[in-house]
Amino acid sequence: MSNPHHHISNTQDPDPQFPNPNDDPNPTHHLQPQSNPQPRRPRGFAATSAAAAATGTINKSRKEREKEKERTKLRERHRRAITSRMLAGLRQYGNFPLPVRADMNDVLAALARQAGWTVEPDGTTFRQTPAPVNNASNMGTYQVMSVESPVSGSSFRNCSTRASVDCQPSVTRINESLSPASFDSIVVTESDTKVDKFTSTSPMNSAGCLEAGQLMQELHCGEHGGSFSETQYVPVFVMLSSGVINNFCQLMDPDGVKQELQQLKSLKIDGVVVNCWWGIVESWVPQKYEWSGYRELFKIIRDFNMKLQVVMAFHENGGSDTGGMFISLPQWVLEIGKDNQDIFFTDHQGRRNTECLSWGIDKERVLRGRTAIEVYFDLMRSFRTEFDDLFTDGLISAVEIGLGASGELKYPSFSERMGWRYPGIGEFQCYDKYSLQNLRKAATSRGHSFWAKGPDNAGFYNAKPHETGFFCERGDYDSYYGRFFLHWYRQVLIDHANNVLTLASLAFEGIQIVVKIPSIYWWYRTSSHAAELTAGYYNPTNQDGYSPVFEVLKKHSVTIKFVSSGLQVPETDDALADPEGLSWQSAWDKKITVAGQNAFPCYDREGFMRLVETAKPRNDPDRHRFSFFAFQQPSPLVQSAICFSELDYFIKCMHGEINNVES
Repeated sequence: MSNPHHHISNTQDPDPQFPNPNDDPNPTHHLQPQSNPQPRRPRGFAATSAAAAATGTINKSRKEREKEKERTKLRERHRRAITSRMLAGLRQYGNFPLPVRADMNDVLAALARQAGWTVEPDGTTFRQTPAPVNNASNMGTYQVMSVESPVSGSSFRNCSTRASVDCQPSVTRINESLSPASFDSIVVTESDTKVDKFTSTSPMNSAGCLEAGQLMQELHCGEHGGSFSETQYVPVFVMLSSGVINNFCQLMDPDGVKQELQQLKSLKIDGVVVNCWWGIVESWVPQKYEWSGYRELFKIIRDFNMKLQVVMAFHENGGSDTGGMFISLPQWVLEIGKDNQDIFFTDHQGRRNTECLSWGIDKERVLRGRTAIEVYFDLMRSFRTEFDDLFTDGLISAVEIGLGASGELKYPSFSERMGWRYPGIGEFQCYDKYSLQNLRKAATSRGHSFWAKGPDNAGFYNAKPHETGFFCERGDYDSYYGRFFLHWYRQVLIDHANNVLTLASLAFEGIQIVVKIPSIYWWYRTSSHAAELTAGYYNPTNQDGYSPVFEVLKKHSVTIKFVSSGLQVPETDDALADPEGLSWQSAWDKKITVAGQNAFPCYDREGFMRLVETAKPRNDPDRHRFSFFAFQQPSPLVQSAICFSELDYFIKCMHGEINNVES
């Protein structure tokens, strides 16, 4: 028995417009093609509802797309941050000379090379024993390496001068956009391709470098091409690695030094800069000086007929430019420090910093019967006597006097060993007993003995100005006590410079004396300029903190060497940095001779050109220029991370030799 409902459902037509073909009198009707019926246009309320639904769908879709864009941006920022940390870590701790605008392909290529593989520019990877590097005198035959990928770490470890790949300072704030350890740790983008094709990580004149004619043609077509022709001549000195002299004052590799100097000579540089470390020369016994290694090094430099600048380095160094060799203060000084830790700079928490001696003992006889000033003078006098023939012959053209941490005239307020990371404000360094005695004397003389203490609300090394009561907007830095303390703190810095330079002028009479000034650019766009204050430069918005310092330097007729950051600050900068705000024009206005040095090694043409612009600004109506420029190289030029032609172009720009007709 059939189901009646089933029968009805099968025979009933749900729409009278489409009759059942079984009931059609014409049996072929259902075989004829039929056009699709036009749907009825909604009218009245139905039409309004349909339009509203469509609009709502469009708006919802647009909102979803905007949300997805924001999520994509966040993911991209997160990815860039991770990449930046990875690249900075590989550069600093893995000795990988990654390009300035590296991507993950560069990282993979570097890892492959580290494992012994060969990676070609097009990505072809295979295992092959690298060809040996030929003698340096043959400028055209070098090991072929990729333009886009870094040189292997092993090849740098075998470099004769034993210098590391990257000479950047050991500051490691790698998660901030302006961190000194990650200025060049950005991801390559499409717009950077044109610049990157000039950025080479291969040795000089390798096949990876562009042909000279092509390079010059491209450079002349660029925004900087030909713009420095017939400009003023700025001498360029290259800083030699500190690792060429070991802790026993022995020249590590004379042949390697000769090879490097041969390369420098081919670049037509004007001379070299050599650090003479107090911790090496007077290491074990007071007033027993060992100069043998430096004597051998200077003889080689003389044979190449190069000018020489020496640095009296009275600080310790553990940076990468020493090839992994730590250079401390003299051992006999460290022995004194075990019993009297107040000879070192001290922070608010009582922690000692052994980078250099506290300025509080400049006139205290705590160093085996001598003051710190006398110790510095004895070393300078010994150097002047030992190398009198080089001074007489004019080989030594200038002597730089180290006056503080990193050889710069500043307090060690940004010490990484104390936990500082960029862009922290740093801490005041005046809590050793000798400095506090000086502060107590100044406060009593002012009639406010209760001011004989450092600020207790100045935060810690990694604090930000607005997080402290002392440096925040309208903070205590501008109170009666704050102004007194900061004036005293700066005056100690000025007195130290004056005392040391007075004796340096006696030791090096008639020789150009150089003093290095730091580049403290973060928090510059705040009212307090907190980072400058802790370093000893009383330079808030309502003060001229550099003028008193320049006055004492001018009195000694020194050349001021500014450490140029060569940075471009992004529009969104959490550290409120302003590298360009630290202008040396005020020094020029005071008729002081000005020189320069790059703070970070350069890897690309853009960075080089910023240094040239700094050395001889084209918008200066008085046509000021640096008296010389000390170039800090990222590694020995024998196996440099910079293309030979790139560095050659930079030097020619400094010398004013580049012109539009050059081919």
